[in-house]
Amino acid sequence: MYKTLRQCTDDLLRTGQMVRVTEPVSMRLEAAAIQRRVFEANGPALYFERPVNPDGECRFPVVSNLFGARERMRYIFRDAIEPLKEILSAGVDPQSMFAAVFASKSRMGLPSFRKIFRLAKTAWRSRPKIVGRAPVFQNRIKISDLPQLVSWKDDGGAYITLPQVYTEQPSRPGVWRSNLGMYRVQISGNQYKPDEEVGLHYQIHRGIANHHAEAIQRGERLRVNIFIGGAPAMTVAAVTPLPEGMSELMIGGMLGGRRIPMTYYNSQSSKDCFDEPFSLSLPVYADADFCISGYLDANRVLPEGPFGDHLGYYSLTHDFPVMKVENVWRRNDAVYPMTVVGRPPQEDSMFAEFIHELTGDVIAKKILGVKAVRAVNEAGVHPLLFAIGSERYAPYQSRKRAAELLTTAHACLGFGQLSLAKFVFLAAEEDAPSMSVNDTKRFLTHILERIDTERDLHFTTQTTCYTLDYTGGELNRGSKLVIAVVGSPKRELATDMSEIRLPHGFCQPRVVLPGVLTVQATPEFSSRSFAEFYDASAPINRFPMIVIVDDSDFASASLRNFLWTTFTRCDPAEDVDGINVLPAQKHWGCRGSLIFDARRKPHHAPELVEDANVVKRIEPIVEKILVRNSRAG
Repeated sequence: MYKTLRQCTDDLLRTGQMVRVTEPVSMRLEAAAIQRRVFEANGPALYFERPVNPDGECRFPVVSNLFGARERMRYIFRDAIEPLKEILSAGVDPQSMFAAVFASKSRMGLPSFRKIFRLAKTAWRSRPKIVGRAPVFQNRIKISDLPQLVSWKDDGGAYITLPQVYTEQPSRPGVWRSNLGMYRVQISGNQYKPDEEVGLHYQIHRGIANHHAEAIQRGERLRVNIFIGGAPAMTVAAVTPLPEGMSELMIGGMLGGRRIPMTYYNSQSSKDCFDEPFSLSLPVYADADFCISGYLDANRVLPEGPFGDHLGYYSLTHDFPVMKVENVWRRNDAVYPMTVVGRPPQEDSMFAEFIHELTGDVIAKKILGVKAVRAVNEAGVHPLLFAIGSERYAPYQSRKRAAELLTTAHACLGFGQLSLAKFVFLAAEEDAPSMSVNDTKRFLTHILERIDTERDLHFTTQTTCYTLDYTGGELNRGSKLVIAVVGSPKRELATDMSEIRLPHGFCQPRVVLPGVLTVQATPEFSSRSFAEFYDASAPINRFPMIVIVDDSDFASASLRNFLWTTFTRCDPAEDVDGINVLPAQKHWGCRGSLIFDARRKPHHAPELVEDANVVKRIEPIVEKILVRNSRAG
């Protein structure tokens, strides 16, 4: 297991899983464009030897696509995956594991004690430790010395894309109540003072928000340390959703196979690189490649963005907290890690899959009634959630409608980052015991065969929404739709369009899946006019899901295109309609097909588009990388 990023990159280079890029590569657009293509080709990790900033070559090598393949990620964490899965599946807080060992020794057989001892050994690694000297303090630099990564042409400036942002609870400081999160950091552009200020963009329902809110209430600054690099396990830990009050440093230690070393400046014997006093209130990750130290004022914000984000659109310019930079350090052999986000899948999709592999069973155990859950990556992760639950209420009665599933849906929408889901599709395990949330086609088919559109739609309006999702027309605001189905199939899903007539202005009908139809229309033709053209007996109702799109050929070309188009461009309350609508007792339903308006709207964020000139420049480099990789293989 790797203690540092340099150890990891050396091993990947030695084993042919990383390729050196010897050509000069601009950190403005070129590096990101190269990574996107290499990732799409399931290519190697990249080691840029000569990254170029606007003012010349950067002195730090840059690595990217480190986690961009399932096989490589499993290789990096090969010695820790099974022990970590075992302890997480046990459902025991690592901090209490030691008590479990001693409490169990006297009354458990030897095999059981050995298992608990093995778990305790892994749990021990979850405990951060305080150390003396730390490599991260070896040099002091400026923000402008860092690689100035710009991934998309309309980004508002350069960004750190793999930061580990560390904060502690103001009223109860200490590593056990710390938060380590990955919140993008804008290091140039907009109104930030060069080398003195950076933008810290954190979204709703993130751990840092609790610490910041408490600091604001107390009228205090919130101390912040931003780590870059270090053990690969710390990068994964920073994106792992954990219950509030549980530190991500525990995951970093267990996944990295060693206790995470933290240090304070007053433990350093050398002060050569410090000209100013350093606050002793927040520890620093000793093995990080870089660390930025500073604070957030209680209520100070500045415009941050735009930024090409992982839904495939720009997140726009909004006011976010601004961090005052006090110190920037780096170790002697520093390596700078980066990633690129955009329309999924990208490298961050591998994070999501890996974390789901580690923690999927944990979620099922934490939410009563949930058997499996999956945030659908192709739909942008948060916009669409699949879940399987149980339907055990009144078992002596025939199951006619969702009951316990609705309790399960509310539990999901109240649990951590699952609460950001916009569309939740729920099925009962009893109806298809072998069904998996990972089989997208089968799961959608199961839902559409059983849905009663008059009864099974459950809206939540005027609620919080994912920060990066603009379909609700306002930052952090939108709606949700739960579709929960039970029982036997109610219909045979159609694939034949021969009897279907379309109203004026609608064209290009395409079958995506049985029962799923896309129809093309320009903005002047409303989804309501489409719905009013039909009644509940029309043949088109054999397609219970109809999606109105800007480009039907694109949306129907693949399941990936369909999921991304539909769920990143729809707000449930605003954009879901139906044929023969029947609102009753404040419940919305319809007797015919559901209609999703997934066309682009004026309030939506712009879609990410690459710069053609940049693409042309980097194509020869990408070709060389893939050739080198094939030879290494």
